[in-house]
Amino acid sequence: MIPRLKMTYNKEIINNLMNKLNVKNKHQVPKIDKIILNMGLGEDASDGKKLKSSLDDMALITGQKPLITKFKKSISNFKTRKGSNAGVKVTLRSHKMYEFIDRLVNIALPRIKDFRGLTSKGIDNSGNYSFGIKEHIIFPEVNFDKVDKIRGLDITIVTTSKTKEGTLELLKEFNFPIDNKKN
Repeated sequence: MIPRLKMTYNKEIINNLMNKLNVKNKHQVPKIDKIILNMGLGEDASDGKKLKSSLDDMALITGQKPLITKFKKSISNFKTRKGSNAGVKVTLRSHKMYEFIDRLVNIALPRIKDFRGLTSKGIDNSGNYSFGIKEHIIFPEVNFDKVDKIRGLDITIVTTSKTKEGTLELLKEFNFPIDNKKN
């Protein structure tokens, strides 16, 4: 079953972006390559129960088993040891990526308290968009009663766009609530 957002991208968004970006070939139109979700745990990473809880929450949010990240260096000021747990991450591609974008834009982001839109300052020179969410409980899959601690979540959307303008137009076509006043 092809996700609804992918069919919309193939039928409508490609044509709209070709007109807006003055591109002649549909293969030059920017597209979303992958989405990376990262949840840093800090001191909770050493506790097995809290690590398992965050793994379960991330698996519910993404529909995919997360990977446990490790520290690469020992830094005494941050009380980190090389090889110890740092957090969890998931890389979404293909159908799960489009389903996640659909849930993020239409369900999760409107549930944020006092939400006024995302800033476009998160677009880097490579055409990728990164932003953070302070509460992972905005996703309806996470049961609020079973959450032991509210954690933040970093989301990076990797695109094939070479420019910031191309990435911004692509995200607007996917109905991302990007606020122009925050720029």
